[in-house]
Amino acid sequence: MVRVKYRLQGRRTMEAADTAEENPELLYDVPISGTVYGAALNYRGAYDALAPEMHERPYSAPPKAPVLFIKPVNTHIGHRVFIPLPEGIRSVTIGASLGIVIGRTAMRVHAKEALDYVDGYTIVNDVSIPHESVYRPAYKEKARDGFCPIGPFVVDRSEVADPNDLDIRVYINDVMRQENNTSNLVRSVEQLIMDVTEFMTLHEGDVLLAGSPEMMPQAGSGDVVKIDIEGIGRLTNEVRDENEISGGEGR
Repeated sequence: MVRVKYRLQGRRTMEAADTAEENPELLYDVPISGTVYGAALNYRGAYDALAPEMHERPYSAPPKAPVLFIKPVNTHIGHRVFIPLPEGIRSVTIGASLGIVIGRTAMRVHAKEALDYVDGYTIVNDVSIPHESVYRPAYKEKARDGFCPIGPFVVDRSEVADPNDLDIRVYINDVMRQENNTSNLVRSVEQLIMDVTEFMTLHEGDVLLAGSPEMMPQAGSGDVVKIDIEGIGRLTNEVRDENEISGGEGR
């Protein structure tokens, strides 16, 4: 089995995506090197669904800053690597997200200059065990081994005309289960970068997730998950019982 690490620049992304699908012997490395930061409730539908609860205790008001979480390095896997389904869990939630790859140190960045700090874009699957609460860190549900597929590659920012107008589709066993567009972000890509770097520094290689749309589908053992993002490509992974996976990898 051949392993590759992909960085795409200066060619049409869907041609590369088709090549990735047509070469089943390739196992892709994770194409990023930094920390992955997720932003919760950054799609209008997901935000609106929880809006009434935001005025209840313990917070009694909507969040004023991005609601962030981390997908640590143990969660990172590449294109076509198996997603482990934990023992005793029937399905996992699929969180399709645009991954914003940072190209240089970003601190207190203004929205008008935000895209100058972006190296490129990738596809990220924010996998989690189904859970309801967003008011506490869901480490047990979101930070398990293999719960963050990334790839297949990083597309140079110059190849993406507008990151705030990209179609996102999720297919499970080739049936479309979710469709949305980044035009529905609460905070645009530029606004998100500005708001996050107001209080923390992002470094080269870090990835900021734009968020996952509402109505996230679930996948169980044996299901093949494909995430398409317009202009970026397709990320494909199969869910397998964790006891069936040797070393967390496989095809």
